[in-house]
Amino acid sequence: MKTTRKAAVHRQTTETDIRVAVNLDGQGRQAVDTGIPFLDHMLQLLAKHSLIDLEIKARGDLQVDDHHTVEDVGLVLGEVLDQALGDRRGIVRYGWAVIPMDESQSQVAVDLGGRPFLVYTIANRKHRTGAFDLRLLEEFFRAFVTKARLNLHVEHRFGDEAHHAYESVFKALARALRMAVALDPREQGVPSSKGAI
Repeated sequence: MKTTRKAAVHRQTTETDIRVAVNLDGQGRQAVDTGIPFLDHMLQLLAKHSLIDLEIKARGDLQVDDHHTVEDVGLVLGEVLDQALGDRRGIVRYGWAVIPMDESQSQVAVDLGGRPFLVYTIANRKHRTGAFDLRLLEEFFRAFVTKARLNLHVEHRFGDEAHHAYESVFKALARALRMAVALDPREQGVPSSKGAI
């Protein structure tokens, strides 16, 4: 098991330049700058409510659109989470949360069992909040799941206001991750009947 559950990743392509650092045993501190204000807000909520310290500095080809930056931030965030978890020895592994945000409610469940899979259901049918295309968040989550090697089930159940809908999703993800990455004092090995994750 890693003695410090921290990691940092730098990924640079012709489309994006992204640095992400996490401390799984943090206090929810955040310094997030992707150039996309709504995404910054969601990631700040993720850090605050998961108690994972999070630093993100991203520069992308926003003159084209937000797609590459949103997806690549998901990739790098997933990769850095995977690295910080190490062999995943001693973790709780599973986490879940049901979170209300005014008229909206979301449920998220996480399994850090090593297999990437995304189930993504959003009741809110709006495609934009301000200038941000909300459909890009599915690409963010798919990229995150792939690199983090986790199962993620996201269900926004109801709620008409788009900002509230996605805020409840990110807060539910934060609380589910907070539970799943926690160290279980009773778990001496890897929490899998296979003996490895």
